[in-house]
Amino acid sequence: MFDLIVIVRVPEPDHIATVADALARMRPLCLAEDGCVNWEAYQSQDDAGRFVLVERWASRDHWEAHDSGDAIQKIYVPEIMPRIEREVHPSSPVSGAQ
Repeated sequence: MFDLIVIVRVPEPDHIATVADALARMRPLCLAEDGCVNWEAYQSQDDAGRFVLVERWASRDHWEAHDSGDAIQKIYVPEIMPRIEREVHPSSPVSGAQ
């Protein structure tokens, strides 16, 4: 398994709803991709401009192939990337369980 955590910050309050909508539209596209085990986007209850994406892929290769899919190319790159700051963290569960 390949797990990824992406921390997203939307600095302009006027862009928060746009980013939230785009992330919601990405979810079914990501889940339909080969090798996507799970894909969730969470919005902070304390800071509406902060989102956390939690992704689980069958392998790093599957995640890398995801970059050329519709979710990334048609939504993430044009609609989200210009409005955010982000941190990308390939991650492992603390327990070591995969």
